[in-house]
Order: sequence, then C-alpha cells, then structure tokens
Amino acid sequence: MMKQRHSRVGPRKSSSMSWTLILTMLVSFTFLILILLALGILSIPSTSSRLPKPNDLTSIARNTLLTHSEGEEEKWVELVSWEPRAFVYHNFLTKEECEYLINIAKPSMHKSTVVDSETGKSKDSRVRTSSGTFLARGRDKIVRNIEKRIADFTFIPVEHGEGLQVLHYEVGQKYEPHYDYFMDEFNTKNGGQRIATVLMYLTDVEEGGETVFPAAKGNFSSVPWWNELSDCGKKGLSIKPKRGDALLFWSMKPDATLDPSSLHGGCPVIKGNKWSSTKWIRVNEYKA
Repeated sequence: MMKQRHSRVGPRKSSSMSWTLILTMLVSFTFLILILLALGILSIPSTSSRLPKPNDLTSIARNTLLTHSEGEEEKWVELVSWEPRAFVYHNFLTKEECEYLINIAKPSMHKSTVVDSETGKSKDSRVRTSSGTFLARGRDKIVRNIEKRIADFTFIPVEHGEGLQVLHYEVGQKYEPHYDYFMDEFNTKNGGQRIATVLMYLTDVEEGGETVFPAAKGNFSSVPWWNELSDCGKKGLSIKPKRGDALLFWSMKPDATLDPSSLHGGCPVIKGNKWSSTKWIRVNEYKA
C-alpha cells in the first residue's frame, strides 16, 4: 500500500512572504533615509566638507595650529589661495627678529634693481622704486635660525635658498606686478629655476603696501580684510602687511611648470613705512 505524500506548499508560501516583508521594509527604510537627507534633517558626516573649496575665499580658516606658549604670539598657517598656491604663516618672526633684520640692513641700503632678462644682470627700473640690500646666507646665528625655520615651513633644504633680501618702501614707493621665476637662461645656471618665495613682513603698514596677485583665481572681495585694502589692493588677491607674518607662494605648479597666476606686486605705500624681507627658493641647491 502506497504512503500518502504530504504537501509542502504551505511552508514555501510562508518563507516567500517573509522575504517579501523584509524586502518591503528595507525599501521603505531606504526611501525614508533619502527623504530625510533631501530635507536636510539627516546628514552624512564628511571631513572633506569642512575643507575650503578651491578658489573659495569666503571663509579663510586656521588650518594648522602650530605653537602657542605663555608670553608668545599664537602661530598658525592660513591657506589663502590655490591658484597660485599661497599660505600665510602668522607670527612667523618675533618682534625682536624683525627689528634685528632692519637694523643690520640699514647701513647698506641702496636703490632696488631688477634682473635684465637679456644679460641676467641687475639694472635700474621704474617698476621698482624701493631700496634694499642682500644678507649673506647664514651670516649669523639669528639669520641661520630664520633660514632653518623657512626650510621647515617649505620642506625645502636651506641650501636651496638664496640669501635674504631686506626691502624698504617709503610713502608712494611700490613694485609693479612681476614674476619671481626667470625668463632667461643666465639666472637658472646657479641653482635652477625659482620654485617659491617667502615674503616676511618686518613692520605694519598703516595704509597701502599690500602684496597683490592680480592674476590669481578666486572671489577676492570675500576675504575678511577686503574693506581695509587700498584701491591697488582690490585689483586682485591681496595680503595686508602685518609685522611678523610670512607669505609663502609658489611660482611653479606641482607638475614643475611655471605658474602665471603667481604674478604679484607691491602696492604703493599710502601711509607709514614698509619693511620686508624676501627669501627666494630654487629647484636645486643654490651656490651662495
């Protein structure tokens, strides 16, 4: 006598219904999450959203807190531009270091010159009306300490840097927009092309004297100090001189091509005096 087979249709229907219910709940939950995200009620944490967008200068934030001890000015670095790549290291120099550089430079100041692209030699020019002098690289302990700090800031060895140049701008004096990189073969023989510049402000300037980048990319009027700039300073991305601050900008892109957005100049001083010190950095070791 044959045994009767039991039907399994019932359990299969129950399992199918369970999976359908789970799938329905997942779809509903996903749909709910999407609605909450769209309404802004729910957000996905992201570290990248806190970073400034390229060329967006609406919120220049402190990116790196460096040091701050009792009795010392707080030091931090601000990203101010991606095109060109430019950073301001606040309170890079102490008040005493600024005064020291000015005092050792004063006895040997002379009218500033520019580089002749045809001969590679210095020549007088109306585009630069300041006075200045060069300090030998590593001339004393204080200068060596500053140069070491510049190397730490740029991650480029001291041997790649030219000697410090100290500049003085009186009322009405300026430096028309120019490039720090060379357009001739004479100056690149010793140390190669200039890759970056560190400009240190040794005094405050009451009005004018900004460092302006007229070819920079960005919404210039959004910088916090826009209303404090002179008419010249509003012609591009500008940095106001503040004693002790150091401006680092790159004349070459990361792919080693020249960066035309690094065009820069010194706006005329309207009120006060401007003292600054410049350090040019080469691609290769520079024979001082």
